[in-house]
Amino acid sequence: MFLSHLSGAYFDRLKIDGTKYYLYEEVWTEYATDFLTQVFLFSALALIVALIGVGVFVKFKKPEALSGFLKAAAAIAGGFIITVIVAMLALDFAKIAEKGYAEYNDLLCYELIPAIILGCVTVLGIAAAYIASLFSKKTFKITLITAGAAFGAALIALLVCLAVYYANGSAEENNGATITVTENAVLYVSAAVLILAIGLCAFFFGRKEKREFDSKSISYAAVCIASSFALSYIKLWSMPQGGSLTLASLLPLMLYAYMFGLRKGVMAGAVYGVLQAVQNPWLIHPAQFLLDYPVAFAGIGLAGLFAKTQKLEKLPQVQFALGAIVASVLRFAAHVLSGVFAFSEYSTLDNVWIYSLGYNAFVFPDIAVTIAVGAVILSVKPFLAQIKRIQTSALIKPKAEAVAAEETQSAE
Repeated sequence: MFLSHLSGAYFDRLKIDGTKYYLYEEVWTEYATDFLTQVFLFSALALIVALIGVGVFVKFKKPEALSGFLKAAAAIAGGFIITVIVAMLALDFAKIAEKGYAEYNDLLCYELIPAIILGCVTVLGIAAAYIASLFSKKTFKITLITAGAAFGAALIALLVCLAVYYANGSAEENNGATITVTENAVLYVSAAVLILAIGLCAFFFGRKEKREFDSKSISYAAVCIASSFALSYIKLWSMPQGGSLTLASLLPLMLYAYMFGLRKGVMAGAVYGVLQAVQNPWLIHPAQFLLDYPVAFAGIGLAGLFAKTQKLEKLPQVQFALGAIVASVLRFAAHVLSGVFAFSEYSTLDNVWIYSLGYNAFVFPDIAVTIAVGAVILSVKPFLAQIKRIQTSALIKPKAEAVAAEETQSAE
């Protein structure tokens, strides 16, 4: 009976001026999203338990086969990640189409499609760079420059489309908000200050890291970004104006920053933030877009801040936890500033600061789950050994390179 009513809600439409509108907006997609979220949640947990169990069995029963099993496990996990992303993104687009309103067509044309193109260019560029790395350093370098140029062009196109979307008033109209002149100025200043703070932290604390991307750092970035994006769909609960408690969705990104350093972590986080704007597009103002998406998640890249702290070398869980806390505070600050100066009309309290602080506090239980799972993973000796091997090559410059850099700085 319920399914028949649900089917009716999906097909019942009202035709006005040639356009068909759903009589019961979002009923079908909300049901499908909630249902698939539960399916993917329990599937992910079952998959994790199964892979760990088989891995432990293989390690003790036939250690020489462990390498092959890990490759097979990675392929299975990759297939699951792609399934989650494709299914849930399709539902996101269906939810927008289901509304049938003209203003959502603007959102589709000016934000979602350009962002999807940017994502595709990024994925194809990463794949091309990885394949090129199998040939020669020169081929890899040329491919990387070409992929970077294509990414830059797609990013500029996205920013231009967003500028048009904001300029025509659709953004504020769609969200029932009005940004005052003062709020407009403060939003831009807030975004600039946080970008500067994150950039300075990555520059100074990451100055001894390798700057260039190689095939390993690129491929790991792609896997970690995709993993975080897939896990972000597995929500334990969702907030009404965006934000949610997830199944440790930020863990892959934070581990990437912990392994490869702040600079690469910040860049990976910013790319992930743009993808988040596709998944949950609450867009009112250009600076609000920056604060809630690229800036907030670029701050997650600072999770590796204490990875090189020698006093905590024997406590990797503490290194990771401290970095994760710093990263979450920066993310929290970005969301709070956005909430105060862009979403003030959503406040149910007279004091919008208290409302924004309370609303965005979901960041802390979300990061607590991430820290807990990360601590467990970093307590597994084989996994920790692999991370240390990556850190040795990724976080420390070769001596010749370090000496050359010091001589350059001295000459300047």
